Amino acid sequence: MSRFARLAFTDTVRRVQQQEGTRPRDRGELGSAVGLAPDPLGERERDFIGQRDGFYIATVGETGWPYVQFRGGPAGFVHVLDEYTLGYADVRGNREYITNGNLRTDGRVALFFMDYAGRERLKLFGRAETRRPEDDPELTDSVCRVRTTGRVERVPLIRVEGFDWNCPKHIPHRYTGGELAPVRERLSRLESENAELRSRLRALGEDPDELRREERSDD
Repeated sequence: MSRFARLAFTDTVRRVQQQEGTRPRDRGELGSAVGLAPDPLGERERDFIGQRDGFYIATVGETGWPYVQFRGGPAGFVHVLDEYTLGYADVRGNREYITNGNLRTDGRVALFFMDYAGRERLKLFGRAETRRPEDDPELTDSVCRVRTTGRVERVPLIRVEGFDWNCPKHIPHRYTGGELAPVRERLSRLESENAELRSRLRALGEDPDELRREERSDD
């Protein structure tokens, strides 16, 4: 059983799993020593996080209510500092500071890293702390090599407790502008080639539209 499973599968969750007949048999028992140590990020996880241009982070406030926020930036703005630590430059936003305020009383966080185009989702539990840029210039420099534009106010560090991958069953296909750029470029080339071919046909005295109508009539 992984550390993620130990944290996520509470007694109540396990009872529901048993009632619904979905409790996996290979998760082990909570009484075992398995899952006590944090799950280290492997090559797959490091590459996946390094390619993301955004993630969702959940915190819990003093009222007990959860709060979910989206953090975005250029691909790779979340840096995998080692197999147990993530860091990024947190820039000034709407200045509500709900996430950062929640972390003052409870450092536990849950993160979702999404790849809508590839239909993959990485779930992660961690404990977050924040550092001021002036207090750790070396760390700040390392996470600012790729970062969101704006004034850096703090550097959140997330100590990974556990992670798990989701199946793609209900993840919709969505694409970013960067992911669509090659398709748009190819479409532009095809449109240019088509325009050139039509121009050549006209130079030969042929009507491209008439030829197309004839092809349709033959079908």
